[in-house]
Amino acid sequence: MEAKEKILKKSEELFLQYGLKSVTMDDLASQLGMSKKTLYQFVENKGDLIEQIIDLHISDEKAFMENSRETAKDAVEEMILVARHNIQELKKLSPTVIYDLKKYYQHLWSLIEQLESEHTFEFIKSNIERGMDQGVYRSDINVDIITKIYVLSTMAVVNEKMFSQKIYKKEELFTEFIKYHLQGITTEKGFTLYKKYLKK
Repeated sequence: MEAKEKILKKSEELFLQYGLKSVTMDDLASQLGMSKKTLYQFVENKGDLIEQIIDLHISDEKAFMENSRETAKDAVEEMILVARHNIQELKKLSPTVIYDLKKYYQHLWSLIEQLESEHTFEFIKSNIERGMDQGVYRSDINVDIITKIYVLSTMAVVNEKMFSQKIYKKEELFTEFIKYHLQGITTEKGFTLYKKYLKK
């Protein structure tokens, strides 16, 4: 792993665990086993570091969606692959990170929202259309409405006011949401596949 990628991955890990404000550049340098001077050879400041992490995260998410589309045998498996990935990502996510992004780095939070409203929207729309063509999703679905409901629901899962982490685990929320989504749109054939993939 190249030094820059190592810095971004380790920094992301620490930020996800402790939040953006509480982790200092001194903390990061110490955890990375390098001096702050060396760290600043790769990033201008903490804001630049966080922006690079967000950019990498968005690129990784897009790549994962594309890979899922290419490797999945059908639309149901495609959704299961993405759902499992999202659940793993949510397990790492501290509510403090979302709070800090919204309060101190609003322009970066906007990039996350853009990922959901544009790329995720197109991915889900394509998935639903693929599923309808394959006969695994119902043919009477309003694709635009269901896609928008999906995107809005994924943002609601990380809404701390609506679903406090003191009461709800994010991964459990997303699991219930995916069950709700797929069981609502699958045909009998699709539901059989859904149950099959869940066992894997």
